[in-house]
Amino acid sequence: MTARTVSLPSTAPTAVAAVGADMFATAVANQAVPVERVEWKPPMDGTADDLATVAADPLRRDANALAVSRMLDVQAMLVGVAPASELLGLEKGQFLHAGPPIEWARASGPLRGALMGAAAFEGLVEDPEDAEALFASGANVSLEPCHHRSAVGPMAGVVSPSMWMFVLEDPATGRRTYCSLNEGLGKVLRYGAYGPEVLERLRWMRDVLGPLLGEAVSAAGPVDATAILGQMLQMGDEAHNRNRAGTLMLLRDIAPSMVRSSRSSEEVAEAFAFMGGNDHFFLNVAMPACKLALDAARDVPGSTMVVAMARNGTDFGIQVSGTGDQWFTGPAQLADGLFLGDYGPDDANPDIGDSAITETAGIGGFAMAAAPAIVRFVGGTVPDALATSRRMREITIGENNRWPIPVLDFAGAATGIDVTSVCRTGILPQINTGMAGKVAGVGQVGAGLVTPPASIFPAALAELARRTRARG
Repeated sequence: MTARTVSLPSTAPTAVAAVGADMFATAVANQAVPVERVEWKPPMDGTADDLATVAADPLRRDANALAVSRMLDVQAMLVGVAPASELLGLEKGQFLHAGPPIEWARASGPLRGALMGAAAFEGLVEDPEDAEALFASGANVSLEPCHHRSAVGPMAGVVSPSMWMFVLEDPATGRRTYCSLNEGLGKVLRYGAYGPEVLERLRWMRDVLGPLLGEAVSAAGPVDATAILGQMLQMGDEAHNRNRAGTLMLLRDIAPSMVRSSRSSEEVAEAFAFMGGNDHFFLNVAMPACKLALDAARDVPGSTMVVAMARNGTDFGIQVSGTGDQWFTGPAQLADGLFLGDYGPDDANPDIGDSAITETAGIGGFAMAAAPAIVRFVGGTVPDALATSRRMREITIGENNRWPIPVLDFAGAATGIDVTSVCRTGILPQINTGMAGKVAGVGQVGAGLVTPPASIFPAALAELARRTRARG
């Protein structure tokens, strides 16, 4: 038998791009032709006209470039820790919460539980259970989103006047954002728990931890949170559900000042043990750092960039640079993930918290490729994490070179969620999240992955299109 060399015609394809049913890609691959499988979907239903209108907007390209540039110019510095009454002007009976606006009648179980615990913490009621009647009556109490006061709150996100908060500042502009201190995991207020151990911990944070941190941060000088976030991504954190390296770096920066503080050695040791044993402690610095950057991108006419994603346990809302403070909301979704102990899907509340501000900034679920160990906490696989980080680049405007991801050849984190790209591709932002029990008082039941309701992006696009037509 003699071998023959067969020459393919010069017009033979060297590779084929396949869109749609995978059977066609498989058939081509079986003929020894390289195939590039392209995930493509038609635009979201009903968005074609609005996409065309916004695409033709002469402001859009430059507006998005400006919004991203403003975001990337921000340097978030931790400059203080102080009570919410002092920083935000909160008075007795005033409470902040995560997500878009909501009233007590529609509040989810974990949000109700956190408000009940906060009311007892503030002395409005002796027993948290008695707070239900207080909030139902609406007498001498008010609810307001954290975002409306330049703040963010994880999970239920409840903030009351006596709670101490981190203060983040951009030195170039003097703008500030705020977030409460992190309580740890399990039965904690932000997950809707309000038992005696929860209130005891909150009182210790008010009387010991908050003042100690306030004194230490003031003495240590500003801590560069933006730089820590960049280092975290190279040390296995993604800054939403994994903050181990960030917590240790924060401790490194303020530990000397904590030791030199006026507090007793016993109190300092207790604070070290609490912070060192709480891998999520830095989350409450990462969140306001992200908000500080994203707030700089607000109010750019024509920009289609998302500047906030937030959930209150009932509604999921987004805000967009080109539409001001308007919320676009839909039903919060149930996360798909891993559960603690005997808990299961029937025990979980729909998604809740302002912590999706991390994904809005390009980290968290967008940067899971930097933190493969996160899949052991929220579910999925390492290849899923890599694929997610790559996929998020399809719906973002640019990248943040200060936050490089090693496994993606040090490409910057995907930055600037684009409403038009989401509507055009059908790809929804990926969020990794904790799961709160749907019954008030239960606390955390698991962690997992979730996306926003698809309907909110066409709604935002429609408003962008309306404004574009009005300008024309």
